[in-house]
Amino acid sequence: MIELDSGVLALALDALPIFPLPDVVLFPRALLPLHVFEPRYQALLADCLATHKCMAMALTVGVGGDSGDPERPGVARIAGAGIVVQHQALGDGRSNIMLHGRARVLLEELPFEPPYRRARARVLQEVGSAPDAQRAALRAAAVAFVSAARRRDVEIELELPADIDAAGAADLCAHHLVLDPAVRQRALEELDVGARVLLVTAELAGQAARLGGDSGASN
Repeated sequence: MIELDSGVLALALDALPIFPLPDVVLFPRALLPLHVFEPRYQALLADCLATHKCMAMALTVGVGGDSGDPERPGVARIAGAGIVVQHQALGDGRSNIMLHGRARVLLEELPFEPPYRRARARVLQEVGSAPDAQRAALRAAAVAFVSAARRRDVEIELELPADIDAAGAADLCAHHLVLDPAVRQRALEELDVGARVLLVTAELAGQAARLGGDSGASN
């Protein structure tokens, strides 16, 4: 286990390494396992481990982006910044790592310096709150979807701590339970906590309904 420095993310923001992936969105508070095998991302990881241990997970949004290079796809400007908290070297350059999501960040990509991309990043602060009734509805929608998935023999599980706040619950539900990466990205970009809770609740209720579950189930 790698020890964390709570202020280490701030040290990385001027040139935050970007790890772009399709379908992957990292939320604050969430843990994301990754298998690192491409040489450029092996280099990215090596640099991270030797310095601040931070990187941005950015959802790819097109082929080639502004550069026209398929090796450098377009990425969403709002990404999840995380810190490597576990690292398992596999002996052939590949690694298994665990990222702990720490913040939403706005990326301003820097000129490309091979082998990987970097961005000047700014931490985005969430605003507002959600009433207890909305948090309860979110929890109920999560339970309903998990129950519906299990009835279809889909192994999925999320236990929300009883004392988690609405923002944390929305982030963890979006990270672990929302299936559509575009909706996960919308939830990441939504800084208003109340609006994010409603978005994730509605998506989970819809997923449960599509699986034949009862979106009105309660915990």
